[in-house]
Amino acid sequence: MSKQVRVRFAPSPTGPLHIGGVRTALFNYLFAKKHGGVFYLRIEDTDQNRFVPGAEEYIMEALEWLGIAPSETVGKNEKFGPYRQSERKDLYKQYADQLINSGWAYYAFDTAEALDAHRKQHEAEGKTFIYNWHNREKLDTSLVISKEETDKRIASGADYVIRFKTPVNETLQLHDIIRGDIKFETNLLDDKVLFKSDGMPTYHLANIVDDHLMETSHVIRGEEWLPSMPLHVLLYKAFGWEAPEFAHLPLILKPIGNGKLSKRDGDKMGFPVFPLEWKTEEGISSGYREKGFFPEAVINFLALLGWNDGTDQELFSLEELAEKFDLNRVHKAGAKFDPEKNKWFNHQYLQKQSDESLAKNFRKELEKNSTSTALSVTDDKLIKIVSLIKERANFVSEFLEMSDFFFVAPTSYDEKAAKNWKEETPNLMQQLISVLENIGDFTSVNIETIVKDWMTKNEIGMGKVMQPFRLSLVGALKGPHLFDIVELIGKDETIKRLEKAIAIL
Repeated sequence: MSKQVRVRFAPSPTGPLHIGGVRTALFNYLFAKKHGGVFYLRIEDTDQNRFVPGAEEYIMEALEWLGIAPSETVGKNEKFGPYRQSERKDLYKQYADQLINSGWAYYAFDTAEALDAHRKQHEAEGKTFIYNWHNREKLDTSLVISKEETDKRIASGADYVIRFKTPVNETLQLHDIIRGDIKFETNLLDDKVLFKSDGMPTYHLANIVDDHLMETSHVIRGEEWLPSMPLHVLLYKAFGWEAPEFAHLPLILKPIGNGKLSKRDGDKMGFPVFPLEWKTEEGISSGYREKGFFPEAVINFLALLGWNDGTDQELFSLEELAEKFDLNRVHKAGAKFDPEKNKWFNHQYLQKQSDESLAKNFRKELEKNSTSTALSVTDDKLIKIVSLIKERANFVSEFLEMSDFFFVAPTSYDEKAAKNWKEETPNLMQQLISVLENIGDFTSVNIETIVKDWMTKNEIGMGKVMQPFRLSLVGALKGPHLFDIVELIGKDETIKRLEKAIAIL
């Protein structure tokens, strides 16, 4: 590429960052890294009516947590600052005026009531009202009133907007990196509002001006912006600027049914659609971080929603993703969100963590949820417990439920499993206690050897001893290797639990 790659993520601070927005940020980040370019964050807050306090900070924190923080943003390497659009608003009027003076835009003074009446009239006639070449010279615009009258109205404080004057009878042949060549007929486009009399630009004008001034080389954004592409390309033409290259990413779709993934889908099916927890007066929306997902797992999962490298590889580090990422391999069709696959990725990354690191996180879970018995467990023992249970877990938050029997003796016994407790079982368990009492080297391998030798010599079936033994220690037929449990809880506790089971069962 001849010029430096500069790409941006430009969210509006209107609430928490949706996972679709995270993927857009990620693809921009990967593209920049791949080409040795710059990934920057611009906050598009021109719509002050929809501004939500805390949303901007949330976006920054989410990108930091995910490991895809921008190189330039508000308060950081502001080479083309400010990076908050509300602080750039004095810039936009001159560009709106430039379009008026060059004939690419015009003033429109129509009231909301007048436009509503036009819409209703069209509906009554079975037509759709579009504000464009067809009627702009029949409406209340500077295209039909004199310059003197226009200036007089503006000076008197009349409400107005500045609309783009879309060319007539043109076919735009545009190129999208992902979708290829696309045609747009200008006669089907409406004359979008670019600037309002309150001094604020609309998204379309501010976006183009900022992308140009910030030297954006590629605009990589969601598919929902595809209909805006012709207007944006025409705006570049109107200003005499070189347009960036465009790439419109496919939608992230609901797991079941059709349509775009929404917060409602997450609430209904019990998975997060936001990277971090979001609190409002209405309640709390869960986040990937608080649900116990590893940021690397979230990144890996999202990268493969709509893109692959052409191989069967599924696990990628962020560095590998940056090295292999290619916009030409992004799919056109929407990608279905799969909550189970999401968990599978977290499982893979959990297995990659060291036992020591997982034990530290488990300790935090114990401090939040557990008894004094569990809290008193030594670090070495906790690391050993983690090593025995992690293979079956997707999240650290599942560790306690999977290992509660290491800390506290069972208070009840699984009814179905208790059917394995036969008439001769108490006698066998009493014999087992005698065997255990005489073992000196109380390690898993040694205990297993001695117990199995005793069963072989006495011709006792494996199921007659092992299932009641596990039931006595765990309260159910679950858990890791039985003799690892025995070693970890120790001789005294093992015997105590066997005696309790004999008394109760």
